[in-house]
Amino acid sequence: MELDLLTESVVEGVLVSGTAFAKVEGECSRCLEPITDEVEVRITELYAYPDSATDETTEEDEVSRIENDLIDLEPVVRDAIVLALPQAPLCEPDCEGLCSECGGRWAELGPDHGHETIDPRWAALQERFSDDNSEEK
Repeated sequence: MELDLLTESVVEGVLVSGTAFAKVEGECSRCLEPITDEVEVRITELYAYPDSATDETTEEDEVSRIENDLIDLEPVVRDAIVLALPQAPLCEPDCEGLCSECGGRWAELGPDHGHETIDPRWAALQERFSDDNSEEK
């Protein structure tokens, strides 16, 4: 992960702004192939000084705080990157996914791939009237 940040001292605390760049890895949501991607997000966060007006008038989870003269960037950067990730990542925009019967990737199976499915409500009739049974009679 790379950070390019600017810290500015303001009346109420320290203003941190800049960009975060990270490489991410995951799986395609349709075919489960491994994928890698890059995410770049803008960050702007105010870290309030202890006993400042901002510190006194806001809830603890509304504004980040400076503690022992240190600022913790991890939650801010993590949240920004996680929110920038796609909800359903794809290996390719036109990924067809997996065959629901055999689990093969549609991209590798070919256009003539298919499975004969029998409606279970009609299975008994098919057994009774199949070609094999009619030849025996």
